[in-house]
Amino acid sequence: MVEFVLVAPLVILVGMAVLQLVLLMHARSTLTRAAAEGARAGALAGADAGAAAARARAIAVQTLGGVTLTAVRAEAETLDGLPVMTLAIDATVPLIGPFGTTAIEVEGHALLEVPR
Repeated sequence: MVEFVLVAPLVILVGMAVLQLVLLMHARSTLTRAAAEGARAGALAGADAGAAAARARAIAVQTLGGVTLTAVRAEAETLDGLPVMTLAIDATVPLIGPFGTTAIEVEGHALLEVPR
């Protein structure tokens, strides 16, 4: 009985830490996918930065309920001499326990289609 009382809090703490790490990595992976998909949507011929941001926001909101998007920025720029659509997402993810929230920043790039 005494051993359980001494060991149980440590096991629970380690379990919560592992769970939090898994949730954080899932949120980062999903936001990275949303940024890449948004950049691809904005890189299509005739699309604009607004379409890219709207697509990324829709994916992130649909798949991640507890994540708060603080900013979604899309712009056409030149990267290594090539025209690309760059989409950046800033978000906050809630943490388990007394730790508050943590910020995540991800970017996605897609080569712009050039109409002929």
